[in-house]
Amino acid sequence: MFRFIPARSALVALLIAMSMGGSLLASDFPAQMNAGKHRLMLNGFGPRTKFFLELYVAGLYLADSDSNAEEIAAANEPMSIRVKITSRMVTQAKLSESMNDGFQTVTGGNQSSIQRQIDQFKGFLAEEVKTGDVFDFVYVPEHGVVINKNGKFKGVVAGLPFKKALFSIWLSNNPVDANLRQAMLKGRTRR
Repeated sequence: MFRFIPARSALVALLIAMSMGGSLLASDFPAQMNAGKHRLMLNGFGPRTKFFLELYVAGLYLADSDSNAEEIAAANEPMSIRVKITSRMVTQAKLSESMNDGFQTVTGGNQSSIQRQIDQFKGFLAEEVKTGDVFDFVYVPEHGVVINKNGKFKGVVAGLPFKKALFSIWLSNNPVDANLRQAMLKGRTRR
């Protein structure tokens, strides 16, 4: 399927992918990363666990440190969530199912206004998922959410409402993992 990406958005996505690709060699969660012309700082990170098993580690990057989850999710400001898969239990099918559940939860089951963007997003996650894969969901206000996998550009999903829903999966009052939410808002945690 052909996806049209405006030239300017593609250029920003390439710059984001290039700026993060090298940082993966130094650390999975470096203290800072670039999102286009914006510098983002690691606000916090921690593990996502289920039944005492670690599935992945996620980190939140912001321009300025913040602990107000609702304001972060709603903000039309550059930010990023990085997810590193740490378990063989996380497959492409399970990731897709988890995202479906997350969007259902944060929209109260009323996701019709962003369904097209959700479908587009899931299309960018359609490849095999393996332990060690790193996903970056980078919001750049003038472009949307840029999706990178292992430092390679996968696509862009436009719109603040979609970004708010995506980030709310981790940051809402009913997040996918309350301990992970707290870790992303409070600073680094040890694994």
